[in-house]
Amino acid sequence: MKIAIIGTGNLGLSIAKGLVINNTYTALYLTKRNIDSLGKWKEYDQVFVTQDNQKAVAASDIIIFAVQPSQMEGILAEIKPHLTEKHILVSTITGFSIARIEALVGENIPVIRSMPNTAISVGSSMTCLCSNAIGQKRIAIAEAIFNGLGTSIIIEERHMQAATVLCASGIAFWMRLIRATTQGGVQMGFDADVALKMSMHTALGAANLLIQSDTHPENEIDKVTTPRGCTITGLNEMEHQGLSSSLIRGLMASFEKIHEIAKQ
Repeated sequence: MKIAIIGTGNLGLSIAKGLVINNTYTALYLTKRNIDSLGKWKEYDQVFVTQDNQKAVAASDIIIFAVQPSQMEGILAEIKPHLTEKHILVSTITGFSIARIEALVGENIPVIRSMPNTAISVGSSMTCLCSNAIGQKRIAIAEAIFNGLGTSIIIEERHMQAATVLCASGIAFWMRLIRATTQGGVQMGFDADVALKMSMHTALGAANLLIQSDTHPENEIDKVTTPRGCTITGLNEMEHQGLSSSLIRGLMASFEKIHEIAKQ
């Protein structure tokens, strides 16, 4: 696959790293206004760095957009003359609808919206996908790319903003929970690096336990809580202090904010 990433910032680089690790391309074009920070990428086989979006599009089949929402319309107008039926457009742009993309490039180009998270750089992203009508025939290609970079799921476009909160912003929320449990570990007497390692791998183990056993979190909680035990005492105190409520309210605050961004 000949892939171009338009806008190789933090997310674009994360995607590029995943593609390189998994060798999921025959040629990879990375574009950015200032390419000085991308110098090391020229060392990889069949990876090309350029400031020229049109050149990258003309040489590629799959175009992944990882730019700011305010830049998207201008870039689509710039590359439109170079788009053909061979191209598949994959947008990672928050709040930028398929209808807006079609209005700029037409309805005859497959358009796929994707919402990965930065864990894509280590092959562990949860990526949500949806497409326009013509893109439904090509969405399997996007699935193959993102399944090689973690896990993907196809959802309806009306749920993409919620998916952004739960999966993309969700990385930051889980990082904060890991940091908090690390701080608790330090207060109990562990060195910070030891507490962090314990927190990280405990979180990873909890997620893998649910994935591999296909069970519900409460079922697993029941297995480690005993009458008058330390686990249930800790859980109940967290709930008294609003743990679940705070998490849900945080998610909903992010959800409201993303609706504001989409209207801009």
